[in-house]
Amino acid sequence: MIQQVDVGGGLARVRSALNGALRGKSALVEKVLACLLAQGHLLLEDMPGLGKTTLAKALASALGCRFARVQCTPDLLPGDITGFSIFNQKTREFEFQRGPVFSEILLADEINRATPRSQSALLEAMAERQVTVDNIRHALPPMFFVIATQNPVEHHGTYPLPEAQLDRFAMKLSVGYPDRVDEMAMLESAVGEGQECGSTPAGPPMDMSELAETQRLVRLVAVEAPVRGYLVDLCRATRGHAGIALGVSPRGMLIWQRVAQAWAFLDGRRYVTPDDVQAVAEPVLSVRLGIHGVEPKGAANVINGLMRQIPAPF
Repeated sequence: MIQQVDVGGGLARVRSALNGALRGKSALVEKVLACLLAQGHLLLEDMPGLGKTTLAKALASALGCRFARVQCTPDLLPGDITGFSIFNQKTREFEFQRGPVFSEILLADEINRATPRSQSALLEAMAERQVTVDNIRHALPPMFFVIATQNPVEHHGTYPLPEAQLDRFAMKLSVGYPDRVDEMAMLESAVGEGQECGSTPAGPPMDMSELAETQRLVRLVAVEAPVRGYLVDLCRATRGHAGIALGVSPRGMLIWQRVAQAWAFLDGRRYVTPDDVQAVAEPVLSVRLGIHGVEPKGAANVINGLMRQIPAPF
């Protein structure tokens, strides 16, 4: 008999904190939590002022971890992200000054405004949770989590992320505009507070050790052979699809499985179903599929078509 898993405690408090900071976005919050528990990285693509930075700060506050923000601009250098070595006149030795990448949560704001050279400084960090400076490797925190943002409308002075870096992100999400009721509530709560929207609890609802244990439990969520076969068939279908120029890589397939495990865990189960695979398909695939055409709805239609094309095992 398959047992249910308790997702209460610290995780429930983090969920509550994020929903309090970002009103009316409970579906988005669940996907952000799935990305975090899957130990992936998150790309937020949306218009300015919709709460992307608020979400990142609220998550760091809810976890009580180190938070750093990098405002990406064309003059940003790789050393501004990773850190650099300086010569100490007293000790007559070079000392490494750590950059903002040495944090648990790093917000790379408007990442597509940084040059490819600076963008590449995040490649090793995101893939291997380490950085190499002056041929010396420096380990990053085990819980290292990148939240990158980009504006989908303004393209002047931007540098599109290459496919190799896009594949380092587990999911791509959009915050979207809130409902009228939620906007009314924002205006009411902001009176006298001096805050953009909502607030977060004073203390950390979930510490790093509890998060690490939760991520370990996610890795143990069972994926039976029929579901694994379903995932493989879906990924292989992307590689021969007429509307897709670049299909899902084996690394992308592994990320998709891990996110599906996290989604099942958040639903209180110790096993993955085809519904879990389908539920996270769009945010996982939209960041790594080279789809012909640039219309967002067109990408969603291609992904939904794949779900209809490959029959679920049960």
